[in-house]
Formats: sequence, structure tokens, C-alpha cells
Amino acid sequence: MLENLPYNYVCIEGNIGAGKTSLVKRIASEYQAQIILEEFADNPFLPYFYKDPTRYAFTVELFFMTERHKQLQQHLINRDLFYKFIVSDYFFPKTLIFARKNLKEDEYRLFNRLFNILNANFPKPDILIYLHRSPTKLRKNIRSRGREYEYFIGLDYLQNIQDSYFEYFRSVVQFPILVIDVEEMDFLTNDDQYNEIKRLISRSYNPGLHRVRLT
Repeated sequence: MLENLPYNYVCIEGNIGAGKTSLVKRIASEYQAQIILEEFADNPFLPYFYKDPTRYAFTVELFFMTERHKQLQQHLINRDLFYKFIVSDYFFPKTLIFARKNLKEDEYRLFNRLFNILNANFPKPDILIYLHRSPTKLRKNIRSRGREYEYFIGLDYLQNIQDSYFEYFRSVVQFPILVIDVEEMDFLTNDDQYNEIKRLISRSYNPGLHRVRLT
């Protein structure tokens, strides 16, 4: 189904606990795709941030930005042509989306300047897939995976991040964004649901925002 994918660089995005990494891994294991996975567990400041966001927000976001930049530069600028397409579980503007909600105004202004410098020469995704779930469902998924430092993530925080994503989406005109509502879906174990997502990804879309609800 994705053998003739009309895109070379696909980003699967979503809020914390949406299932983006699981979907990327399944797609990459089935197709000859270069995979890019965010190495969030390597951020030593993350556990401190969830306990004390005000104190550690700038530090945690700066670490994420530099690590994402280094990883994407390695994979996108020096692309391995052996693979048919690239599939990633994040895109670089995610850095700004989280920073907008986590940083104080003066911190965000500085962070935004640094982001624009690093982002200047990065290729944009050919399509962005956003897996949408409610904050309640996200928190249930987060707690089921048992990462102790994520216990402090609340519904308000998840809602704020979700709002930040959609604020960004409304400004994008350079590439298509496909929002797929997957509230009660389990595309890891349900092949019909997984195949439906692949069918949606394989279609061509005009630049801008598109939304589909799957049940």
C-alpha cells in the first residue's frame, strides 16, 4: 500500500502518548523505510521538568532542540539513498510547539531566535500525519507504559500542548497536514485499523490542514 507512496519524507506526530512511535516502528518494519526516532529518554532534565516545570523548562527545551537538530541533520542532510522514504516520529517545529507553552515570554523570544537559526536550512516534511487523541485517553496511555517520571503529566498540560499543535497547524501552507482522530484505535494489534491509516497516508493531499475521523 505504501510501495508507491507519493512522499519522500513523512512525519508522524502527536501529543504525548498518542502512539506515534509505535506507528512509525510498524511502518518501518514493513517497508524499506529509513526510520528516525526521537531520543527523548536521553534528556537528563526531563524527570526534573515534570516535577518543577518553571525551573527546568528552558533547560529541557534547549536540550531537546539541540539533540533534535543534530539527529535530523545527520539523517536529512546526509540522506541514505538506499531507503525508499524516510518516516519519523517527530518534526523539528515540535521544538517550538512545546516551547511556546512551556517557556516564559522572555525565554520564548530568545528560544525562538535560536530555533529560526537552526531551522533555516532543514527540509520540510512532504506530509505531516498527526494522531489525535483526547487528553484523557493520552494520560491513560501514558500511565500504562509505566515511565515513572511521566506520572506528573496532567490533563491541563496535555490540553495545552494539543492547543499549541493546532495553533501551529492553522498557519501551515507549505505542506499537507493530515489529522487522524484515533481516539479508541489500536493500530498495533488491529490490522484493519492499521491498513486504514496506511491507505490515508498513501493518498495525495494539497498543502494545508485535512482531518479524518476513524472509528
